[in-house]
Amino acid sequence: MTGEILRDITVEVFRTVLIVSGPVLLVSLLVGVVVSFFQAITQIQEFTITFVPKIIAVFLCIFLFLPWIESVLVDFTRRLILNIPSYIR
Repeated sequence: MTGEILRDITVEVFRTVLIVSGPVLLVSLLVGVVVSFFQAITQIQEFTITFVPKIIAVFLCIFLFLPWIESVLVDFTRRLILNIPSYIR
């Protein structure tokens, strides 16, 4: 295995991680901004107000995107396994 092959695999791994985690992180960011805006307007500084909506939104997002996440990860794994013979050369 050469350095170039290792670099290509690493790039593909990081790309897949960003693609899979992107929607969940984006939803968490948007909910956090909305909750922070709500807290700034109402001047309520309760810590549970920031965490509970984010947790609910993240779990809902994971639940909704789980089939898509699974297909992306299975596709990545399939390509990685199918390319093993070319990596060994």
